[in-house]
Amino acid sequence: MTQTHIYDVVIVGGGGAGLMAALHASRGARTAVVSKLYPARSHTGAAQGGIGAALGNVEEDHPEWHTFDTVKGSDYLGDQDAIEFMCQEAVQSVYDLEHMGLPFSRLPNGRIAQRPFGGHTNNVTGKPVRRSCYAADRTGHMILQTLFQQCIKNQTVFFDEFHVMDLLVVNGAVAGVTAIELATGEIHIFRSKAVIFATGGHGRIWEVTSNAYAYTGDGVAVTMRRGVPAEDMEFFQFHPTGIVKLGILITEAVRGEGGVLINNQGERFMERYAHSVKDLASRDVVSRAIYLETREGRDINGQKYVLLDARPETINRYAELDGRTRPDGTPYRVTAEEILSKIPDIADFCRTYLGVDPVKDPMPVQPTAHYAMGGIPTNKYGEVVIDDQNTVMPGLYAAGECACVSVHGANRLGTNSLVDLVVFGKHAGMRAAEYARGAALPELPADALDFTLAQIDRLKNGDGSENVADIGHEMRTMMFDDVGVFRTQEGLTQAMEKLQELRQRFQHVRVSDPSSVYNQELFSAWELGNMLDLALVTTASALARQESRGGHAREDFPKRDDASWLKHTLAWLEDGQVRLGYKPVVVTKYQPKERVY
Repeated sequence: MTQTHIYDVVIVGGGGAGLMAALHASRGARTAVVSKLYPARSHTGAAQGGIGAALGNVEEDHPEWHTFDTVKGSDYLGDQDAIEFMCQEAVQSVYDLEHMGLPFSRLPNGRIAQRPFGGHTNNVTGKPVRRSCYAADRTGHMILQTLFQQCIKNQTVFFDEFHVMDLLVVNGAVAGVTAIELATGEIHIFRSKAVIFATGGHGRIWEVTSNAYAYTGDGVAVTMRRGVPAEDMEFFQFHPTGIVKLGILITEAVRGEGGVLINNQGERFMERYAHSVKDLASRDVVSRAIYLETREGRDINGQKYVLLDARPETINRYAELDGRTRPDGTPYRVTAEEILSKIPDIADFCRTYLGVDPVKDPMPVQPTAHYAMGGIPTNKYGEVVIDDQNTVMPGLYAAGECACVSVHGANRLGTNSLVDLVVFGKHAGMRAAEYARGAALPELPADALDFTLAQIDRLKNGDGSENVADIGHEMRTMMFDDVGVFRTQEGLTQAMEKLQELRQRFQHVRVSDPSSVYNQELFSAWELGNMLDLALVTTASALARQESRGGHAREDFPKRDDASWLKHTLAWLEDGQVRLGYKPVVVTKYQPKERVY
C-alpha cells in the first residue's frame, strides 16, 4: 500500500537546519518536514559551546573580523563571498533567536553573554575575542527546542520517523521524495515543487565519533544516486577533545573558559604548536597537536590520549601567566562554582562516563570524528548546484551539515556550525517557498517507486553470507586508522581497496527480520550502504588531493599547495566508481597566506 502526499515544499530532516528552513518556508508555502527522528531528538541538540556572532557585547568585535577568522580557519578553501554573507547575517540571526524566546546566558547588564572560542580573534591584536553566544553548554538543544516550538506555532506538518529513500527527478527538476514509515513499513510518496535536504553529517563512518547513531549521511548518499556530486568530502573535522574511546564531545567552551591541554610530562603542550592563542587554536591544529604528542610518547600511560585540565587552580595559574583579564580589566580568576555553572552537562558526562569531576581532576581526551565540511554543493541561498559551472538543479535545496556552501572550507571554526544552519536554513527555506510559488507541481515519473522497492528487495533477498555488523565494524576501524587525523598514500590506497571489498560483500547482506513494523534491522542495513558510498567518495577525494590543508593532513604531502590545490573537489559516484572534478575557490578580499596562531 502506498500513500501520496502533496506539498509545495518538503524538507528532509528535522534538526536545526531543517526546522529553520521549515519556519521560513511555511510563511509562504505549504510545508512538510519528513524526518527519521522526532525533531527534538535531532543531533543539533548535542551542540554545546555556542553560536558565533560579532555582537560586541563584551568587547570590540566586527562581522569583518568574524569573516577573516572563518576564511583563515578554512585554510583559505572557503568561498569568501558566502563566508562574508554568513558572518554579516549571523548578528541578526542571533537576535532573531533571542526574540523567539531562546534563553541565552546573560551578562549582568542583561545582554547576551559571549565567551572565547578556538580560532576567533581580535584581528588587530591577534588575541582571542569573546564572540560565542551561548546558553550554558546546551546551546544547540535550546536552538532546537526554540525552532521546533515556532514551527508548531506556524502549523508546519511533521512526518516523524520516516526514512527518505529516494529523490524523485523529472526532466532534471525535483518532483518529490519517497519514504518508508518506520511504524508500518508503508511507502509514502511526497510530491512537491521543492525539496530541501537537511539530514546532517556522516561521522558514523569513523570508529570514534561525537556523532549520533543517526548521522549516516543519508542526504548526500540519496542525492549522489541521482547524479548530484558531493563537494570537498576529503575534509572531515576531528574535534580535539572527545571523551577517550567513547568520542562524546567535551566542548571547546571548556578551553574558552581557561582549560588547558596537558601531556604526560605535565606540560601545556599547545604553546609549542600555536604560540599566540595556544589552546584556542583552530580545531585541526589542536587535533594534530594531540596526535603528535601521543605518537611521540607524551600520551598518558601509553593510551593515546592527553588530559584536559579545567581545575580552577590550573585555570587561574595559566590565566596569570598569560596575562588574561576580565572585560573590566581585573585579573581573570574562576571558582569551581563558576566553571560548573557554565558547563553543567559536560560535568555530568564526565562524572557518568569517566568517574571524573572536572573541577577536581583532569579529563582524558582524544580527537573524535566530529563534523563534515563537505556535502551537497550549494550556493549561498541553499540552491543545489550540480557541476563546476554552479548550474542550479531546479527545486533542490540543502542546508546545514549535509550541505557544502562552502563556508567551512578545509576546517570549520567552533560555533560556526550553528551559524551555518540558522543562516542558510533560513535562506534555503525562503528560496524554496519563492520557487514553489512560481512553479507547477511536476508529474510523478512512471517508475517513482522502482528504485525504492529495488533497494528494499536487495536487502531482504541477499544470500545472507555477510553480516551488517561485521562490515560496519571493519569500515569504521579502517577509516579511523587510514582516513583519520593523518593520512598517507599507502594507507589511502589500502582503504580504497578495502572499501571496494566491503561494498562487494555488502551485496550479500540479507535482513533476517521479515516484519514491516519498526524493522530497525532493515534501516540499519540501508544506512550502512549510505556510509559505504560516502566512505569511498571521501577516501578517493583524499587520495587525489596531494597536499595538507585543514582537516586533510597528508604525511607524505605535509605542505599546503595553493598553486595546485586551491580548488574544491567534486565527486560523482557512477556505477560503483568515483569520478572527480574540480571548481575554483571564490577569493574576494583575503589572498591565501600561511596560517599563524
